[in-house]
Amino acid sequence: VASIVASHFAPEWVLSIKEAGQVWLVDYSDPNSPGIKMIEAERFLHDGGWDSTKRYFLVAANARNKIAVIDAKEKKLVALIDTGGIKPHPGRGANWVDPEFGPVWASGHIGDSVVSVIGTDPVNHPDSAWKVVRKINALSSGNLFIKTHPNSKWVWL
Repeated sequence: VASIVASHFAPEWVLSIKEAGQVWLVDYSDPNSPGIKMIEAERFLHDGGWDSTKRYFLVAANARNKIAVIDAKEKKLVALIDTGGIKPHPGRGANWVDPEFGPVWASGHIGDSVVSVIGTDPVNHPDSAWKVVRKINALSSGNLFIKTHPNSKWVWL
């Protein structure tokens, strides 16, 4: 297991199963008999986090340079996004509102200085949803984590 987060839609944990390339939704409502929904994503899954609505879980498949997007409400894979960088590593990622593309989520990369900014609003910004809308060159040669805060104008790598 590379990452674990809690669903906001059901009594479930969302697990990234690294080598299997699957995201598991583990229903813990009955601790004596947990149910598991296995969603095929991409190998080799690593860190991930929620979009701003907490509906979509975005997880890095860093050996494939992709981000898998899981809809926790509909319980399915909605996108596999080529990040345009080498080995995405978002930690939990960072969310903010882009002036042109609306709500976005971002990941840095271990293997280069690219920060990939992905549109996350399929309702109000469908043309940019689940696509890299900006690639920003950071001042470093790679990073492990990215963070911001709704009250901050800064994104930290």
